[in-house]
Amino acid sequence: MMSSLPFQPIRNKGLISIEYDSMYHIGFTSKQDLRTMFGDIRFVCLGGTAHRMEKFARLLVRELPVKLPTGCDLSDLSAHSHRYSMFKAGPVLCVNHGMGAPSVSILLHELFKLLHYAGCLQVTFIRMGTCGGLGVPPGTIVVSKEVINEFGEPNHTFSILGKREDRPCFLSQELAEEIISVGRRSYPSLSIISGKTMCTNDFYEGQARLDGAFCPYTMECKKAYLNELHNKNGVTNIEMESSLFSAMCHYANVPAAIVCVTLVERLKEDQIRDEGTVSLAAAQEMLQNVVLSYIKHKLQGQT
Repeated sequence: MMSSLPFQPIRNKGLISIEYDSMYHIGFTSKQDLRTMFGDIRFVCLGGTAHRMEKFARLLVRELPVKLPTGCDLSDLSAHSHRYSMFKAGPVLCVNHGMGAPSVSILLHELFKLLHYAGCLQVTFIRMGTCGGLGVPPGTIVVSKEVINEFGEPNHTFSILGKREDRPCFLSQELAEEIISVGRRSYPSLSIISGKTMCTNDFYEGQARLDGAFCPYTMECKKAYLNELHNKNGVTNIEMESSLFSAMCHYANVPAAIVCVTLVERLKEDQIRDEGTVSLAAAQEMLQNVVLSYIKHKLQGQT
């Protein structure tokens, strides 16, 4: 079930004694009027690239009852940090997280603090990503119900004070089901499924690709591995952020979902090509429309 507890993502009593907290990587400090700037945030949408998140923010401005001041345009609120890009479209914050778990970890720490200082009451986090599919064609929208790491374990391993700490990769099942239901109702022609997502620390060897600079295995080994992942373990898609994202959001008691669009069927090929039945641009548009439909549904239900 989605959490009914108040939005309290911070688990660090030491922050109380910090008079000036610099959220360096996103370009904000606790001394700014964050309540006025971000106190109305209800959704945080994360994706890999700055371009993708700016495009989604502009879609939100067009589709939601969001009015920008006359003569004003969307701007990158974190531009001066030169790390991440952040756009605010009414109650939705759109931020790019880069590639891989370390980049996402830094961003989530600072976003949790930002929203805490802003006094937000309840916020839902949604990661919008691309992935490789297993047993599903390109253009499939996969809403993660389960997440495992590259060793098949449902947790993410953190290194803290030189020791390993495993934290569970938990996602809100209720949230996932609602995104699927609203998406299918809004876009019946799209293939929107629930899935089991595997997170890796690498795009090439870690995902059994044959086209990297190094390849210490054969095509037969690759095929056997991917087929076992899909047929025996039920994995539907592979990406590089889900275990960290789900583990941190669960640890912070933040409702979270992962919605990805498949760009390639990994049981058939490795390379992502902007050709064939679904172009890369079309795949991104489908993904954004599905997440938009859910956000519109939730906001309309509160008016």
